[in-house]
Amino acid sequence: MDVVNDYLNKCRQIIAVIEKQQEEIREAAAWFAATILAGRMVHVFGSGHSRIMVEEMWPRYGSFPGFNPIVELSLTFHNLVVGANGQRQAMFLENVPGLAERILRNFDLSSQDTALVISSSGCNVVPIEIAENFQMKGIKVVALVTKEHSARSTSKRQDGKKLSDFADLVLDTGAPAGDAMVKIPKLDTPVSPGSTVGGAILVNAIKAEVARLLTEAGHPPKVLSGAVIVGAERAVQLFESAYDEHAHRLAGLYQSVGAGVSST
Repeated sequence: MDVVNDYLNKCRQIIAVIEKQQEEIREAAAWFAATILAGRMVHVFGSGHSRIMVEEMWPRYGSFPGFNPIVELSLTFHNLVVGANGQRQAMFLENVPGLAERILRNFDLSSQDTALVISSSGCNVVPIEIAENFQMKGIKVVALVTKEHSARSTSKRQDGKKLSDFADLVLDTGAPAGDAMVKIPKLDTPVSPGSTVGGAILVNAIKAEVARLLTEAGHPPKVLSGAVIVGAERAVQLFESAYDEHAHRLAGLYQSVGAGVSST
């Protein structure tokens, strides 16, 4: 059995699933571009390994300001595995009610904002409540889930609601239930997940369409670019100006935090 070829074929199937979502990808990009053009930010949240898609959106080569990556280390810090800051604690905290509200309490949110919330199962409490809190503020939510996996999974939330229940638009990574895609002879558990592949394709397709829309609107984005492409001097200039723009946009999310909120 050629397991390498099997995995590559499964990835091609993921691409086929994503190709059928081009209308949804363009709709999400239109919402995000409108937010950025309004001087606001697109909030991007993912716990666990969904953090990968958050950082894929911004900041990295080929990306640009306008996105607010919300990454809580207590929910995403994997490399120690066990002991202090271990995986058991992170998986426990992913399902603590009320934590999402505490996270978003740090930002001055606006109905001009939009959000991308990533969770393969769509069943952990924190990302569900993050999306719920965004919608309560009038913010449009794009959920990135694995539809087959989510449909066959049980929500950790008491009322049984999932991330897709608090989404204005749902995108599917195309991975199978359980995520792992390759079956090995004489091994009873499959290996090699696919949701990261599908998720990365989706966020970068959205990113490309947002860049097109911003450019056509007369506001081309400051794209983090390698010196091998634009030369060393321009690369430095782009990085510095992009980070400055991010700081200025982020400042707007902090300047009125707590206004009108009782301290008791």
